[in-house]
This record gives sequence, structure tokens and C-alpha cells, in this order.
Amino acid sequence: MPQNFFNEVQKAQIVKAIQAAELNSSGEIRLHIEKNCPKPNVLDRAKEVFQEIGMTNTAQQNGVLFYLAVEDRKFAVIGDKGIDKVVPDDFWESTKELLKSHFSQGLFTEGFIKAIHLAGEQLKHYFPYQKDDTNELPDEISFG
Repeated sequence: MPQNFFNEVQKAQIVKAIQAAELNSSGEIRLHIEKNCPKPNVLDRAKEVFQEIGMTNTAQQNGVLFYLAVEDRKFAVIGDKGIDKVVPDDFWESTKELLKSHFSQGLFTEGFIKAIHLAGEQLKHYFPYQKDDTNELPDEISFG
């Protein structure tokens, strides 16, 4: 079950990292976990999930999704149009490499926390917090 991939303490640490990353930005970050990736290409599935969980509904198109298919050992990091066009060209790939290096050591929680922090820094830089910002999407981990 994907819900059991992280224990409750680990889930809370990841949600706390998401909340901290979003605190200084108008951006939105989500983590979605499912058992298997039903598509041959993990990016295709991540794009589907991005739509399904409402990540295209941010006003500034600045959502970031971390996707993990546990049993298939596949993962992806994608951003909406607004953030994708402003981050450095290698940002998503370097974030994936950071995750991969942690995952290969079994450090999933630590990897996600660090990657979420990196995404938060980019969001803070390009989409700084405005006094009228609202939390547009839930911070909790979603499961498929």
C-alpha cells in the first residue's frame, strides 16, 4: 500500500518541508505516491496526476509535483508552465539526480525533504510571497 511507504513521523516531516518551502512563496508543492505507474513513461503519468490533483489550478501556474511509483521504482519531478519557464534549464534534472542519489541509499524521506527545499528556493526566488497569497492546494501527501 502506498499509504504505508512512509511512517507517520516521516509523512509529518515531508508535510512540514512542503509547508516551509511554500511559506516564502506563492508556489504550491505536492507529493503523490502510488503503488505502480500505469504508463510506460513515468513523465506521462506524472503529467496525468498533475491534472488529476488540481495542480494546474494555481493562479501563477507555479505548482511543483514530486511523483513516486513505489513498486515500479519510478519517480518524476515536474513543474507547471509558470515555474518551468523561469527555472534554470537543468533544474528538474538536477533535482531528479539529488533524489536518485538519496533513493539509492534508501533515504527517501531525506531525499524528498532536500528536493522540496530546492524547489521552495526556486519558488521563493521567482514567485515570492505576497501579502494576499493563499494556500491554493493541500500540503498533505496524496496517494493513488
